[in-house]
This record gives sequence, structure tokens and C-alpha cells, in this order.
Amino acid sequence: MSKIVLITGSNTGIGLEIVKALAGASKPYTILMGGRTPQKVQDAISTVQKTLPSTSSTFTPIQVDIESDGSIEQAFAEVRSKYGKLDILVNNAGAQFDQQLAAGKLTTLSARDMWNKTWNVNTTGTHILTSTFAPLLLQSADPRLLFITSGTSTLAGTENPAIPVNKVPPKGWPKTGFSVPAYRSAKAGLNMLMREWYRWLKEDGVKVFAISPGYLATGLGGDPDFSKRMGAQDPSSSSAGPFIRSVIEGQRDADVGKVINKDGIQPW
Repeated sequence: MSKIVLITGSNTGIGLEIVKALAGASKPYTILMGGRTPQKVQDAISTVQKTLPSTSSTFTPIQVDIESDGSIEQAFAEVRSKYGKLDILVNNAGAQFDQQLAAGKLTTLSARDMWNKTWNVNTTGTHILTSTFAPLLLQSADPRLLFITSGTSTLAGTENPAIPVNKVPPKGWPKTGFSVPAYRSAKAGLNMLMREWYRWLKEDGVKVFAISPGYLATGLGGDPDFSKRMGAQDPSSSSAGPFIRSVIEGQRDADVGKVINKDGIQPW
């Protein structure tokens, strides 16, 4: 029987690359593609099926908005009713609003609202969804729980001047330049959340990881072209999808409970 994988935020960016990587595997997966907008998820499924027409994996759209408890509960009820278990949960859904606020694109949100929304999407909503689906993970013979984090979340890495967000601005006020403090803080919080879930589920045999996929030009911050100018890779040309599949398939089990990237362990 194929393993059942739920991927949130699966219709675009890193989430879609994970789907493609699993669909291209030699063994089949039952891929539950989570997303807020059913039509966008269905369009993504069609894209994968056209790209990989010989795939033996199956795809099921799951409508879920991780900012909504009701939406999470509805998605859980659907998965429980259809499958009764979940083998792998990939918490991929996330968002970065710092740049959009700075550019005046979030006219309905104050700075406080933006910070709260950033944590709600990247950390709080992820925790609530995981809490809801945990009973289904415990029905699996080989359960895995993945949190997609960020290279900008490492505390030790803030000393690295090669990372664009670490550039020190000139003295004076206001400060200008590329800065995403709300997003970085929320993803650092997600790393600690991963550690908590690792502790809670250790005796249940759940393998828990946080995965840092590299600097990718997704729609996360609302401007992929800007990210590319800052040195980000296009997700489709990166190794993010195959790397995350390798974690799902057990190739990084020696690093369970850590924040990992394709090169090793990301410093805390």
C-alpha cells in the first residue's frame, strides 16, 4: 500500500516541487495536496500529471487554510474518513509579509498586524494543524513529521555577511535595505516548535525534522524577481524537491530532531 503524504501549501513553490519529486519516485505515493484555493490545487495536480504522465502516484486535493481552525478541522475529518491514518505530514505552508508591508502593498495591515499574521501563518497555524493531525500520524507504522523552515532562521548564521539579510545598514534612522525580521523570528520559532514535537512524539516513533531547503525565489514574499536578484534559485531548477523526498524516504534518519539542509545540519 502506498504511503499517504499530506503537504500543505502544495500548489506552488517548494510545496509543488515536493509533489513532483514524490510523483517521480520509483514507488507510488498517495499525495494529499493541501491548499487554500481548490481550483489552484486542481490546476497544480493537472500540471504534475501532464509533466509526469507515467507516475504511479495518486493525487487528492485537500482544501485547508492553516489560519482557520474550522478549515483545519474539516480537512482532518476528510482525511480521517477516507484514509484513517497519515504516514507523512509536510508542514510547508508559510508566508513572508515584511517586504510587502515595506512596499506599501499591505495597506490594510499595521506593523503589529503584519507581525501577528506572520507568526499565525508560519508558526501558530502550523502547530494547530500538526496537533489536529497527530492522531492520524500515530496510526502509521513509519510516521514522519516535517517542518519547512528557512536558512534565515539560524541564530548562528546571523553572523554570516554573505546572507543578504545580515547586511549591516549605515547609522541613522530610518533604516533601509532588505530586512525580514518578522519572518526570520517566526521561522526561528518554528525550529523550536519542531524540537517540541520531536520531544512529544519521540516515544511514539515519529521521526521529526525541520528542513531548510535553500534560498529559493518562491511567491513567499510577493516578489520572486526581487528574490532572484538577491541570489535566490528558481524552485524548479533547485534540488529542494529531491532533497525533501530523500528525507521522507529515510536517507537522513541519522539527523532526526535537527534542522537539516542538503549539505548537513544547519546551525541553531
